Amino acid sequence: MPLTLYDASIPVFTRGLTILSTLLDKAEAHASETGAAPETYIEARLAPDMLTLAGQVQRASDTAKFGGARLTGRQAPSFADAETTFDQLRARCADTIAYLGTLPPDAFAGRETQAVTFGGGAFQQTLSADRYVLQFALPNFFFHVTTAYDILRHRGVPVGKRDYLGPFDGASA
Repeated sequence: MPLTLYDASIPVFTRGLTILSTLLDKAEAHASETGAAPETYIEARLAPDMLTLAGQVQRASDTAKFGGARLTGRQAPSFADAETTFDQLRARCADTIAYLGTLPPDAFAGRETQAVTFGGGAFQQTLSADRYVLQFALPNFFFHVTTAYDILRHRGVPVGKRDYLGPFDGASA
């Protein structure tokens, strides 16, 4: 069976957000164990011109929800980008996963060559849906998930590659 537009996007986003939520659990536990203020993690960033941990989670969420919406011609839910606690960031992940769960695989069928326009201003781009997934949505999503992971590592959270990869679904070739 060929890989579908749905297969290449929604389960990948869902899995990544689930792993991101687990990383947030580990960060909160680390803050509690070390007596560090949770906001020192949530407001942490790798460089002055980069987003905070909260911003990375928000952008991963946005990439996933807007990706699903753009690929199906639907309207994505609006989230306020006001999360300031681990609970709120995990809720953001859960809300995004819930939205993605409303997008049935058949809504993606035959849309591979559909034009997808995204970005704004000088960055506005139009790509076919399959190119959008492969050249923007997935790389952008993983950039933000990876950067969130890197921020947590930089703060001393004991997470490693296995935490980032998460559990596998057991499907085999």
